[in-house]
Amino acid sequence: MLFLVDLLHEFELSIWKAIFTHLLHILIAIGGMAVPEVNWRYHQVPSFGWGTIQQFHKDVSAMKHLAACDFEDLLQCTIPTFEGVFGNPEHDKIVIDLLFDLAVWHAYAKLQLHTNDTLKFFDTVTIALGISVRKFQDKVCPCYMTNELPQEHAACGRHQAHQAAQAPNQERGPSDNISQWKQKYLNLHTYKYHALADYPNTIQKMGTTDNYNMQII
Repeated sequence: MLFLVDLLHEFELSIWKAIFTHLLHILIAIGGMAVPEVNWRYHQVPSFGWGTIQQFHKDVSAMKHLAACDFEDLLQCTIPTFEGVFGNPEHDKIVIDLLFDLAVWHAYAKLQLHTNDTLKFFDTVTIALGISVRKFQDKVCPCYMTNELPQEHAACGRHQAHQAAQAPNQERGPSDNISQWKQKYLNLHTYKYHALADYPNTIQKMGTTDNYNMQII
């Protein structure tokens, strides 16, 4: 049995979604109009084509009812929406470089016609993406105290309330306090980041990812 790479679950709904979510964590930590500005910029993006780029919701940061194709659209339009919102020139450059590398990597991964040259470029872009992600984690993430998003906190509260309802006689400790906000970190120690390096070789041996993408199965 041969296990192929899974662009849908390994990148669009995992790596990119995690990075996008952590960017929102940082913007909430910054405060002010950072999150509303990103929401407004996304909402101002014009639609493109039928079934390609549709108009974004007014509250993109809520991430309600988003499918993989929606996260793909968010990535394709992300550079102008996040440009300059961090208020720190060094952090802005690191984030924009990261978003650019993510978009380029995703474009190569979804390319439906590859040559030996494009696969070499794909290898180079994969290395660049790894450097950008680590630089983002080392230089930007430690500068902010990031907590869970409001919707994550609400979901955790609902889960704890459900557990309490299932065991009403069980004593609850301090850790069960629904009002506590959990700290959030960007975790790079997952298999899916290591799997990025497998994409060029897999494409060379098995063909382009549109032949085995879970999105169309």
